[in-house]
Amino acid sequence: MIRGLRGAITVKENTEEEIISATERLLRQMIEKNNLQPNDVASVFFSVTDEISATFPARALRLFEGWAYVPVMCMREISVPSALTHCIRVMMHVNTDKAQDEMNHIYLDGAVILRPDLIKK
Repeated sequence: MIRGLRGAITVKENTEEEIISATERLLRQMIEKNNLQPNDVASVFFSVTDEISATFPARALRLFEGWAYVPVMCMREISVPSALTHCIRVMMHVNTDKAQDEMNHIYLDGAVILRPDLIKK
């Protein structure tokens, strides 16, 4: 079974260092809280809001040992006027036997407002 695993985080500024650091922190929690290994992940999609352009957030995953062969793609979010800004979103496609409600979706910093119902304490 392939499940979608969601995550999101906000950044304070559009710099390469901030984008990589925030994305790395988000990915580490997604991986740890779901006990993932690279072979569990079919692909990862990253999306960013218009304010983020200094680097590709997918570069953060390349810093993780063993993750070099996981396919990744970056894209731009739809510009909705009332949407959260400075936001990086992640969708991992994970091979798992877990039920949908057993997945640990991760929302950090300003992104917690996106899906407070999915945040597990």
